[in-house]
Amino acid sequence: MSWLHLLISFSHRNQHDAIITEVTADCEEGPDHGRQKGVTMCRSLSKYGIFFLFLALTGLIFLLRNIHTLESLNCRTVSTLYKLQSRIHSAFTPERTPPFYHNHTFCGHLGQKPSPEDELEERYLLDSIAWPEPLTRPMPPPLRQTSDPVHSLFAILPTKEGREWHVGDQLEVLVQMHDFQGRPKRYGGDFLLARLHSPELGAGVAGDVLDHRNGFYSAVFPLLWMGSALIEITLVHSSEAVAVLRRLREERPDRVFFKSLFRSGFLSETTLCNMCLPPDEQPLCNYTDPHTGEPWYCYKPKMLSCDTRINHAKGGYQKHLITNKEALLFQSGVNIKAHIHASGPDRINVLPPKKDQLGMESSSTKPEPIKVTPSGYYYGGSWRPLGGVTMRQFNDSSAITQCLRGKVINMYGDSTVRQWFEYLNAFVPELKEFNLHSPKNVGPFMAVDSTHNILLKYRCHGPPIRFSTVTSNELHYISNELDGLPGGPDTVVVLSIWAHFSTFPVEIYIRRLRHIRRALVRLLDRAPGTLVVIRSANLQAIDQEVSLYNSDWFSLQLNSVLRAMFKGLDILLVDAWQMSLAHHLPHALHPPPAIVKNMIDMLLSFVCPDKKKHQQN
Repeated sequence: MSWLHLLISFSHRNQHDAIITEVTADCEEGPDHGRQKGVTMCRSLSKYGIFFLFLALTGLIFLLRNIHTLESLNCRTVSTLYKLQSRIHSAFTPERTPPFYHNHTFCGHLGQKPSPEDELEERYLLDSIAWPEPLTRPMPPPLRQTSDPVHSLFAILPTKEGREWHVGDQLEVLVQMHDFQGRPKRYGGDFLLARLHSPELGAGVAGDVLDHRNGFYSAVFPLLWMGSALIEITLVHSSEAVAVLRRLREERPDRVFFKSLFRSGFLSETTLCNMCLPPDEQPLCNYTDPHTGEPWYCYKPKMLSCDTRINHAKGGYQKHLITNKEALLFQSGVNIKAHIHASGPDRINVLPPKKDQLGMESSSTKPEPIKVTPSGYYYGGSWRPLGGVTMRQFNDSSAITQCLRGKVINMYGDSTVRQWFEYLNAFVPELKEFNLHSPKNVGPFMAVDSTHNILLKYRCHGPPIRFSTVTSNELHYISNELDGLPGGPDTVVVLSIWAHFSTFPVEIYIRRLRHIRRALVRLLDRAPGTLVVIRSANLQAIDQEVSLYNSDWFSLQLNSVLRAMFKGLDILLVDAWQMSLAHHLPHALHPPPAIVKNMIDMLLSFVCPDKKKHQQN
């Protein structure tokens, strides 16, 4: 029972007594001709009144003797009522989103305090990715004063010999940016991509873009194959749009928010979570990793304790992040990934190498140094790395099985490396996926080939992770996983961690990579034969909405940091950035199978290098 039930019962009894009193009065005032009948009825009602009075007194005594018990309501009843109330409330109330905060200092400096050496490295890394800012004020300027790919143009610069190019030379293109009024831009900061390709040959290579910070840009390409080659210059974002993205990264790390479900018995609550929740009066649950110091917080449930958290999930994306004026800077086909046209020819014909280049090794004349050295290029649809490793083609599953025989392959990271797990699991029939009852697209996953003693595993990295739902006990940080590996010559470690950090200040990404780097150093110290391969970031399809959360500009910055932080270590890199840029297929967060196949061939070439080439080295 509850107080409500008691009050209703007591009210009903009062109404019943009132009716009895009213009827009794009517009986006493009845007419003489029905007096005998009235007296009989009143006597009967008087008899029942004594009975009801007895029941009322009994109920009152029971109430007084059990008042403490009645006040202490059963917990299950409260839980059920609260759960019902929460469901009704959530059905009519939109999901709560975090409050808007302009302060951007609380996010980047959470976690363990970095050492002076770490702070120095962080400063160097941030300086290395510093981006030129527009000189115009106020920001943003009117759309007509911003970079317009239609009015902009590029021109092929001649060589010393005129307009003749040979394999081994390099091609330089000059780009001049104009605004929507056709006026030349006087400052830099535009985000451009450059590609040289021959569709009929299945060939392509990425170019280096140099910002002269005066509206002019140079794009430089190595000439690696003979035949016709087409130049492609793309404006990804104007300098004015990049300024908006920079502001969002520093001031709105909450533009992607997360949530966790808490449950105990019949009671459950969902609260907001993030790496850096803004100051708020609401108490926090602190889930900072004790080993790495990586911070993670959730708002504390109102009726549950912090240790009742059962999962983690992406909550959603904040809307209305930019003004209507700023939105004009992010128009697909207008100023997002729009091609810039040539003022003259947009292709060249590459001739065979010069005779003096063929005998260069025996000549005393030194060649002109190459200004740009890409990690590789495509020819015939296959990736050809430049320097270090000879690319092998693993076109049938038996070749992959022989390469991975006796190996344990540990893949950690986001969905771009999970795509590698899925490719191998589907392409190699001997690999049988072991059902771990993991959520689809989340993991962890494991595939086994017992005949050839191959074990393939995938696990997602720790938060922030934008997957649908990950159970709390499966939120593992990569550095902790690496510390648990024995390692050795039969162990392969593959890492990819970048896509889920695009909405946070770069300092947070630097800190995460620093923990992973230290764990890799410890792993390689105790097991020097361990092979470690890192997959870099790649380009993806973007529109206005995607740009605000996952722009290629964010990925470019993270990719530069990643390459710098692992430089000099005994670690191999699959350059997914250039492999996606140089290919003719459209950009995608999860690249199409043709590109993934080349990435897997690159990985397997690291695991099983060409024996002849290896012996020569």
